[in-house]
Amino acid sequence: MISRLLKAWQQRREAAQLERHAIPEPLWQLTLARYPFISERTAGELIELRRLCSLFLAQKEFHGAAGFEVTDEIALAIAAQACLPVLKLGLAWYDGFVGIVVHASEVLAQREYMDEDGVVHQYEELLAGEAMEGGPLMLAWSEADAAFESGDSIYNVVIHEFAHVIDMSDGWADGVPPLASSAAREAWLDVIEAEWSEFCERVDAGEPTLIDPYGAESLEEFFAVAVEAFFVAPTDMKNEQPRLHALLAGFFN
Repeated sequence: MISRLLKAWQQRREAAQLERHAIPEPLWQLTLARYPFISERTAGELIELRRLCSLFLAQKEFHGAAGFEVTDEIALAIAAQACLPVLKLGLAWYDGFVGIVVHASEVLAQREYMDEDGVVHQYEELLAGEAMEGGPLMLAWSEADAAFESGDSIYNVVIHEFAHVIDMSDGWADGVPPLASSAAREAWLDVIEAEWSEFCERVDAGEPTLIDPYGAESLEEFFAVAVEAFFVAPTDMKNEQPRLHALLAGFFN
């Protein structure tokens, strides 16, 4: 009885969110026109993606930093790209945070680390985006919009940062998203570590790669840039790294 009541309440709540955050047809079509890799989805997938976008916009809070205005067009552009990786998984993967902070351009962040001798070093890092456990998630719109403006078919900071959110869903950013069992985790590591090792060798040799060379930084960054390529240029990725493509295809359904 309680479960039926809870389910009914959730359905009513979702219906209210969908109605309150319905996406106008002209705005939806504009978004599809801006991002061909989204518009290439099947009709059924686009219907579901549009539904998820409405729920995403209802559940997340956008904040423009330093006076930057997050317009409906910008919010939907972010929502559509963020929801693509969880199209078959569900929005529950993003339940761990609410806030999305959008800057007009890249942010210079102050960093520090302690070396093995206990000496603290400080440095500055230019950020296009950053995902933190518990949020908020930060994006620089100049970089989020750069792929569309430049025609770059791979670079996608929105998908990159939301891939980190998925990766961190088990509390760790390690290139291994939450999996069903320890055996599944071991199988995942067998593939992704081998693919990463080969990728790093190619980067070190100066060979061109479909996946952003930034992925050589660490396994978690490799996962994030691989997810970018998987959703933005899946055919090219399948041709270049078929085992990695198959691994991600299995996870993202």
